[in-house]
Amino acid sequence: MDMSNPTSTVIQTVDGPVLEVLARTTAPLTGRKIHQLAAAGSETGTRNVLRRLARTGLVEATEVGPAVQYKLNRDHLAANAVIELTSLRQRLFDGIRDEIRSWPIQPLHASVFGSAARGDGGVSSDVDLLIVHEFSAVEGPTQTWIDQITELADRVFRWSGNHLQAYELSSVGFLQHVQAGEPIVKDWRRDAITVAGPEFRTFMNTHVHEENAR
Repeated sequence: MDMSNPTSTVIQTVDGPVLEVLARTTAPLTGRKIHQLAAAGSETGTRNVLRRLARTGLVEATEVGPAVQYKLNRDHLAANAVIELTSLRQRLFDGIRDEIRSWPIQPLHASVFGSAARGDGGVSSDVDLLIVHEFSAVEGPTQTWIDQITELADRVFRWSGNHLQAYELSSVGFLQHVQAGEPIVKDWRRDAITVAGPEFRTFMNTHVHEENAR
């Protein structure tokens, strides 16, 4: 799945980005504004797509002075399918969240980060997942934990066609990354979409505060 344009999984033309813009708002928009937000194709091409979609009834077109404003007709039979397509990335995050929730061994924290979280990855981009666990460096993760990660990776690939890249750390290892100012910590701060445990910044600040209090 193209994380920057999930609708391209099914719709390869500029129709996809145009519909994605319309699905994100109930406010009427001009063709020029839709073109700017869609960031795909030409303005003329965007207007042609809007006119064609208006003829199908999926898009409502209203003349306002010299301009024409467009919005998605959410009563149209195809509207729900459009909304489903435009929410694929969020549905992927929800699927990961639900899968982790079912694990017999819960992580302390898990967050999607990187291009999948930012929404700028392509079809070959990995889904990067930070997972913090309670296992020590000596005992290491159990087979049950390893099986959980493997099963999640399989599901993510089946759901999206993208490979899961799990970045596993113990709570001590996570704290060491933060204290050392590892470059990847910047990515976590900027991108993190929490899918298990406390919100990322809360989790990080709590661990740092507890360490400083010792």
